[in-house]
Amino acid sequence: MTLLPDYYKGNLTMEELQSILSTDINSFASSLNKTIDQCFVNTATALLSRYEKIYGIEVDVSKSDEFRRERIRAKIRGTGTVTKQMIVDVAKSYSNGEVEVIEDNENYSFRIKFVGTLGVPANMADLTLTIEEIKPAHLSFTFEYVYRTHAELSHYTHAQLSAYTHAQLREGVIS
Repeated sequence: MTLLPDYYKGNLTMEELQSILSTDINSFASSLNKTIDQCFVNTATALLSRYEKIYGIEVDVSKSDEFRRERIRAKIRGTGTVTKQMIVDVAKSYSNGEVEVIEDNENYSFRIKFVGTLGVPANMADLTLTIEEIKPAHLSFTFEYVYRTHAELSHYTHAQLSAYTHAQLREGVIS
């Protein structure tokens, strides 16, 4: 109503019409935004299964949308010629930390070392599956994890460390 000429102010018919139009336009805009969201992996929900089918990923609706998006993004990064950087990028997307790939050409293998995360990152089963899907068939691979060492803990007293479990000492936060 604020955009219409002044003579429509107080006109109940015009106010009701504008209210109806406003509701319909807002509903249309919301639907359009939801439709556009489905066009992008980062915001898709209803069409995630379609993206999974396109990239040859097994559809598992019991997993969270974010987990499914992560696998799709990893598969997208893994499309094309496999390079060392591609494997680094895929592993990073699963571990949320820095990753190194150490090649062992003589033995037709490579090692994925998680240097930005202590311990075993979550979701290793799916990372393994994704690496298997993108790597050349003749190469094998292993994972290497980083843990806190005795040298890093040596400046604490036994009493200070007794408040933590072994798992927390190896890979948790020590305050």
